[in-house]
Amino acid sequence: MRTHDRLRIAIQKSGRLSDPARDLLARAGLSFRESRDRLFCYGESLPIDLLLVRDDDIPGLIAEGACDLGVVGGNVLEEQACERLADGRGEAFRPIRELGFGRCRLSVAVPNDWEWTGPQRLAGLRIATSYPQLMARWLREQGVEATPVMLSGSVEIAPRLGKAEAICDIVSTGGTLMANQLKEVAVILESQALLVAPSQPFGDERAELAAMLLRRLDAVMSVRASKLVLFQAHRDQVAELVKLLPDAETPTVMAIEGQRDQVALQALCRSAMTWQRLEDMKRAGASGLLVLPVEQMLA
Repeated sequence: MRTHDRLRIAIQKSGRLSDPARDLLARAGLSFRESRDRLFCYGESLPIDLLLVRDDDIPGLIAEGACDLGVVGGNVLEEQACERLADGRGEAFRPIRELGFGRCRLSVAVPNDWEWTGPQRLAGLRIATSYPQLMARWLREQGVEATPVMLSGSVEIAPRLGKAEAICDIVSTGGTLMANQLKEVAVILESQALLVAPSQPFGDERAELAAMLLRRLDAVMSVRASKLVLFQAHRDQVAELVKLLPDAETPTVMAIEGQRDQVALQALCRSAMTWQRLEDMKRAGASGLLVLPVEQMLA
């Protein structure tokens, strides 16, 4: 029987969410020792362990209490939440953070030679998908009578095999659709990686561990695109320069020894510092512009 003084997180063993999830946890200061079977990673820096599993197993593991948190795509989470609702089961998991990677969309696609006139074009047809619950929900919302056909893989070739007239599948770049002479015509769901927790909060040591992990993850994600900008300017030019940094926190202004009219400024900017922004700042009076990456920050 597992103890509750350690936190257990389930992540995808292999696939598009695996490496970004591990990188995010590493940036949050977590390190692990992997078991020989490569299914379990023991937390060495903190009492936080990893389970390496299939992504569509993660919501169920959280519902069963086999793990405490999980990193899973919103498409998988929403499909299983709809399935539980259809089966009359209660809510067992909830998203607690958007993680900003693994972005994709669940879309309807049809053969290139179709004339798309709207969702009613699907009436009476078969739609191949690995997401039958989400597909059925969207069809109900659109008032369309059609038949979702469940396929666990190779959804995009269903029309050529005569198994369906259209498909509903995950799209990232659209390259797979193009290769199979299909075109995207409707987006059902925008998705990204989510950190997922049980519906009921922890009532033991795990609550403090989870809160600490969330603080660290929030800090890591907040500085992902942040840059520290350092520069000098005349005191009279500071107000105009600050206007060019609308995404920055209030800059720190420091006097320069021996230069009464000159000041040094540093500002934490939350979005990219492009060459154009730097040129605009230089024209407004900034000099000695220096842009530094932010590795860690804890508010």
